[in-house]
Amino acid sequence: MKKFLIIVAVFAAGCAATRAHAPASVYDFGLDRPPTRTAGASSRLAEISEKLLVTATSPTWLDNPAIRYRLAYHNPGQTYIYANSRWVSPPAALLAQRVKKQIASAGGSAVVSGGDGVRTDYALRLDLEEFTQVFEMPGKSRVMVALRASLIEPGTRTLLAQRSFQMEQPAPEANAAGAVTALTEASDALIDNLIGWLGQELSETKGKASR
Repeated sequence: MKKFLIIVAVFAAGCAATRAHAPASVYDFGLDRPPTRTAGASSRLAEISEKLLVTATSPTWLDNPAIRYRLAYHNPGQTYIYANSRWVSPPAALLAQRVKKQIASAGGSAVVSGGDGVRTDYALRLDLEEFTQVFEMPGKSRVMVALRASLIEPGTRTLLAQRSFQMEQPAPEANAAGAVTALTEASDALIDNLIGWLGQELSETKGKASR
């Protein structure tokens, strides 16, 4: 009997060790996609030749690669982390990179990074506020992406325009993979709205400056 218990204990320890050393699944937003914003927003961006600096920040609890979820039916004020899944970089960095690519794909404005040392005409600051999967009940969830966008004139540090964006979408699966799929799609939809707003604001700002 003792020998049997020892074998069971060793087997259980081996399984636990295997789970503990299982490689983490690492995710990003996937391949670039064709822009789906309206033709009007695209044409407005294409007409603007100024240089644009895009930066993104997030609160401390989001400033890491963890894939987070909430249990709204249990304790909505607490976030949890998927143990063996993570983003390739913090969500704010992923969003900023996606925004830069979408702006660049429209032509016109040149997008630069903070370390490029290039003088810029405008700065777009993104403050990520929510990027989580929310379980309304076990097995059923949705995702939430929320950010505040600020258009700034770097020389005078003047706030030219500001707007909050939020997007929600059901998750196809109640797991990390489902969260990644839904968060990517929700982020892309939010970015389309952001690009439309940015094109309009830059166009109006440029028009005022030329008068």
